Amino acid sequence: MRWKGSFDGRMVIVVSLAVALMVSCDQRAPAPEKLGLEQAPTAQSTARAAEPSGEVPAQKRNVFQSPLAGAWYEADAETLRKQIDQYLANASGEKLKDVCALILPHAGYRWSGQTAAYGVRQLQGRTFRRVIVLGPSHRVPMENVASVPDYTHYATPLGEVPLDTAFIERLRRYPQFQNIPYAHQGEHSVQIELPLLQHVLGRFQFVPIVVGQLDQPTMRRMGNILHGLVDDQTLVVASSDFTHYGPNYGYQPFRGDVADNLKKLDMGAWKQIRQKDLGGFFGYIAQTGTTICGRHAIGVLLSMLPDDAEAHLLHYDTSGHVGGDYTNSVSYLAIAFTGRWPKGEPAELGSGLGRRALSTEDKQKLLKLARLTLSYALEHSKVPLPSDLDVEITGPMKQIAGAFVTLKKHGELRGCIGEIFPIRPLYKAVMAQAINAGLADRRFPPVRASELDEIEFEISVLTPPHSVSSYKDIVIGRHGIVLKKDGRSAVFLPQVAVEQGWDLETTLNHLARKAGLQEDAWREGASFDVFEAIVFSESELESKHGGR
Repeated sequence: MRWKGSFDGRMVIVVSLAVALMVSCDQRAPAPEKLGLEQAPTAQSTARAAEPSGEVPAQKRNVFQSPLAGAWYEADAETLRKQIDQYLANASGEKLKDVCALILPHAGYRWSGQTAAYGVRQLQGRTFRRVIVLGPSHRVPMENVASVPDYTHYATPLGEVPLDTAFIERLRRYPQFQNIPYAHQGEHSVQIELPLLQHVLGRFQFVPIVVGQLDQPTMRRMGNILHGLVDDQTLVVASSDFTHYGPNYGYQPFRGDVADNLKKLDMGAWKQIRQKDLGGFFGYIAQTGTTICGRHAIGVLLSMLPDDAEAHLLHYDTSGHVGGDYTNSVSYLAIAFTGRWPKGEPAELGSGLGRRALSTEDKQKLLKLARLTLSYALEHSKVPLPSDLDVEITGPMKQIAGAFVTLKKHGELRGCIGEIFPIRPLYKAVMAQAINAGLADRRFPPVRASELDEIEFEISVLTPPHSVSSYKDIVIGRHGIVLKKDGRSAVFLPQVAVEQGWDLETTLNHLARKAGLQEDAWREGASFDVFEAIVFSESELESKHGGR
């Protein structure tokens, strides 16, 4: 987070997070002038496929149309095929046996398509039932979590590819893998590999995984999970460019002999990858500062490789060489791993919301954390660290989860903002949204320090949202609701309808109005996600257990 400035002497917080992540909640009937405020995420995930084959009935199809055609590669199918064929014809070298994984670049084909062709050329004549592509999230911050989508198919100019929905459902049993729809919509790193794979492999089932910012234990955990689910009919691709050099990237460790120095820098990273040394790879990045955008995707791959896997460098190039200008340059490597995925055992499910329950003490600490965070921000005009607040962060407080913070003053709503999708540890979500609820809810003036003693804090810890086929599947009092239609959306927490005494129809009427739609717009053409919440407040815990 960072401070943006002040307004009438009061601070305004800007969260270093895509604005789509942050949404406001209503716990009262919205007045007309308050409609259409903070929009919920605009993800268009509308159906959850369950058929293990990846092929689903037409009425359940939910196709993601890749937006890259015409910009990152040719939009015309025949022209695109000829472009890829030319890249393949230009690629040379030994054909390897038993390729089980690749590292491929993900720039536009003009820049990195030739390098990528050295990798996919190794797949010619092979068949795979499943292809997993791990790519970094360039735009959406996601801490220690990866996203796999709810779509049933991905579409490019070369046609549609079914997703392996059964595999994706198994992945989502683990809290490290969530559905964060907007992580996929503008993210090129995974999508860019698909036409190359389509052209060379033909039919397969696709597993697109957008990887967030991970620490090494999480990379190893994700690698262990994937290793236990793949088989010898699986290909794994880590999508990554290598060093981003120049003023555009804020990285210029040298000014002379750029081409030679870049190659030395990139070959140092390759040496660690060849040794399958996760710690060495990230130690090298820390030592040199080299800007490898897909380092966490590569880290997950290194963590899951079979013991006998061998790495092979197939090709190296840079955009500086391709374009004849090294002022700003991005490096590209094509790397193949040979070996066979053994039949593994699924990893233990571990902990997640609902599996790692919050104790009363955890809830008290979270509420204290929320109050002290807002108080500290008001007093010091900056965002605190947990160590500034003398609040112990327990294990359950570190689980990845979405959360809302609600402020009430004399029983009336004073602010409520949160994040629906699980993108970071719970305690960090609570700290961010405590400040946002106090200072960034557009329906209210910013909270003043003098008010804090009159304000009660409430926290809602959310389960990951999932789509339902009909509004009839929504259970009032149990489900929070995200309504989406025509690019508009709005959210209610589960407690809203109960507190207002609304039935389902009344709730949806108000929710449609909040989204800026006609009151009955939810009846046709709308989609719904639902989630559940653990809700606790200071007054509730005081009455049950005494004291804050």
